[in-house]
Amino acid sequence: MEENVRILVAEDEKKLNRMMLDYFTSLGYRVVAAHDGVEAMKLFHREGPDVAILDIMMPRMDGIDVTRRIRELSSIPIIILTARVEEQDKLIGLDTGADDYVTKPFSLKELAARVRAQLRRVKMLESRSDKEEKTLLVYYGLQVDPVSRRVEVDGKRLNLTSLQFDLLKGMLESPGRVFTRMDLLGLIQDDPWEGYERTIDVHIKNLRKLLEPDSRHPRYIQTVWGVGYKMEFSEEIPESPTHEA
Repeated sequence: MEENVRILVAEDEKKLNRMMLDYFTSLGYRVVAAHDGVEAMKLFHREGPDVAILDIMMPRMDGIDVTRRIRELSSIPIIILTARVEEQDKLIGLDTGADDYVTKPFSLKELAARVRAQLRRVKMLESRSDKEEKTLLVYYGLQVDPVSRRVEVDGKRLNLTSLQFDLLKGMLESPGRVFTRMDLLGLIQDDPWEGYERTIDVHIKNLRKLLEPDSRHPRYIQTVWGVGYKMEFSEEIPESPTHEA
């Protein structure tokens, strides 16, 4: 129920801040609002929100730093807001640990739909955890526990975000299968947004950094040019450097 969901909104533009607060409150959510990054972190610690909506450009502490600090403590969904049109700014946010982004100007209805999609993903994961048997997924030194959500590579434990874990587990359940970007979006949200399928490349890049000794020469997640990615172990080192699809 929405009334049990707490949303942290951090936006320094007062009018937009108030619009989001009023809109989500009207939908039945419990909303706390901050006007800068320092205040946002104080509210995060005090309120324990279920979702965070963070503007990138904020005084005292920007949205990227807030995202980074929240990710050190929690795997709650984070949606970043940016007025910038450069793709690099969006990628930085995703690299830092955000789950989604919305570019200003935006529709409050669209933002609410994004929030609901993230909440459905979390609920779906909790439901899966309740039903799954404790069966380890093991693949060439990679070990994934679906219940404890623990991941190890060659005996070393990795700290993955919930989104990264979902991508890894989904691919590991079907080694050799070629996943399109939309397929992979379907693993992390039940209503994929076609316009945001390129964000999968960023999430795969971040996952490779954690999994691979050399992310330029991946052992586990292979690029299928023009299509997507697949889980296929390889000990071969290519003659020339690889690039993201």
